Amino acid sequence: MTIDAPRLNIEAIELYERPVRLRLPFRFGVVTLTECPQAFARVRVRGADGHAAWGAAAELMAPKWFDKNLQLSNEDNFQQLRTVLWMARDAYLSDSRPATAFGHFARHQQAHEDACAAHGFNALLASYGPALLDRAVLDAACRLHDISFYAAMQANLAGMDGALPSFAGLDMPGLLRSLRPAASIEARHTVGLLDAITAADLVQRVDDGLPETLEEVIAAYGHRWFKLKVSGRRQQDIERLGHIASVLDRRSDPYFVSLDGNEQYATAREVAELTTAIRATPKLARLWSSIAFIEQPISRLHALETDLRGVDLGKPVIIDESDGVLDAFAQARACGYAGVSSKTCKGIYRSMLNAARCAAWNREQSGTRYFMSAEDLTTQAGLSVQQDLALVNLLGITHVERNGHHYVNGMAAQPQAEQEAFLQAHPDLYERSHGAVRLAIRAGRIRCASLDRAGYASGADPDFSAMQALGPGAAT
Repeated sequence: MTIDAPRLNIEAIELYERPVRLRLPFRFGVVTLTECPQAFARVRVRGADGHAAWGAAAELMAPKWFDKNLQLSNEDNFQQLRTVLWMARDAYLSDSRPATAFGHFARHQQAHEDACAAHGFNALLASYGPALLDRAVLDAACRLHDISFYAAMQANLAGMDGALPSFAGLDMPGLLRSLRPAASIEARHTVGLLDAITAADLVQRVDDGLPETLEEVIAAYGHRWFKLKVSGRRQQDIERLGHIASVLDRRSDPYFVSLDGNEQYATAREVAELTTAIRATPKLARLWSSIAFIEQPISRLHALETDLRGVDLGKPVIIDESDGVLDAFAQARACGYAGVSSKTCKGIYRSMLNAARCAAWNREQSGTRYFMSAEDLTTQAGLSVQQDLALVNLLGITHVERNGHHYVNGMAAQPQAEQEAFLQAHPDLYERSHGAVRLAIRAGRIRCASLDRAGYASGADPDFSAMQALGPGAAT
C-alpha cells in the first residue's frame, strides 16, 4: 500500500573518505585501477514530530568512468567527484524547508546539474553527488520510521511523484506495489581485460589464498553468469574470447554472458564487425548463444546519435555511460537500444524511473523488449554493496555484476570491530575467510535476505572515526 510520504528537514551532512587498495589490477576501458578512495555520506534528517535520525551511504570514486578525458589524471577525477559531492551537499543544505526524500532530490536536480555544467562537469559526473546523498537521506527516513528499504519503496515512503517532468505520466505507485524482492540473487562475474583466464596466464601470483584466474573463480564461487570486457581491437578480442570460451564451455550446465564494450567503439558498424566475427568463429558458437546483451559499446559522444536499427548486431544493446541525464533512456530507445543499467552511483530515483519506463513500454507492446541490467562500479563490502544489492533485488533483476569482492580483499583494510559488526548483522551475506570478512558467494548466488531490515539495507555502520573528512574539490 502507499502511505503519506513524510516531509523531512535535512539538518546535517557529513562527508568522509578512506582509501581502497586492490589486490588485483582492474582494467576497464582506458584505465587500469590499482587504488581508489571510497566516499561516505552521513545525513541527519528531522521529521515533523521532532524526532531525528542519521543515515549513511558509500560509493567508490572510480576514475576514468564518469569523465574519460585522458588529459585528466586519476587524482583530477577524484577531485571532480569530491567537488560534485560538496556541491550537492551545499545545495541540499541551502534550503531549510521540509520535503519528502524524493522532494529534496527533485528540488535541486536541475539546478545542481546546471551548476556542474558551468564547471565543465558532464551530467553523469554531476549525478554522483545527489546519488550518494539521496541514499543517505532515504536510509535516515527509513530509520526514523523503523521501516526497511523494501517496505519503504513499496509504500512510496520517498514520495516519488511527477514533480519532475521525466516522472510524469508513469504509474510509479503501481510499479512500487508490484515489486517483490527475493532472498538471493545470481552474481555475474567480471572478466577484466588484464584478468588471467588460466594459471598459465599468470605472470606472478598474489598468493593470498583467494582465486586469481577465471578457472579458480568458477571453482571457488560456482558462477553461471559472466561479464566479459572487450577492447575494441577485434582480432585481440576474438582470440581472448576464444580463450575464455575454452574455460566456460567445460561446463555441462548452461552459462550466461554479457559483453561490455566500455565505449571502445566509434560506430555501430564497428560493433557489428565484432559480432559478425564472433558468429563466424566456430569455437565461439556456444559463447555467442549464451550472450544476453551488449553493454555500451559506442562512445557516449556518439551513442545517442547512432541509430542501431539499421545494423544487425544479433543481440540487444543497453546504455550505461550514456545514462547521464534523466531522459537518456528515452533517447536511447528512439535509437534502437533495448535496455539501461542500474547503478547506485547514478541514483536510486534514476533506476526507479527507468524501471517504470520498462514496465510502461513493455505494456504498450505486450512483450518484454525493454529491460534493465545491474552493473557494478567495484562496490565495496559494507554499505555500498548492500545498498546496491537491495536496489537491484527490489527491481526484480535476477543477476547482478559483482566485481568489488574479487579485485579487493574484502574488508581486510577495515577495523576488526567494523568487520565483525557487518558479519553479525548479515551472516547470510558475508563470511570470514582468509583473514577477513568478505562477500559470500555460493553456487554462483549471493544470499541477501538479511538486507530486509529497518534502514536502507544495513544493520551495521562503518567506523566513521577511522576515516578522514572528504576534502573539498577543486571548484568549491
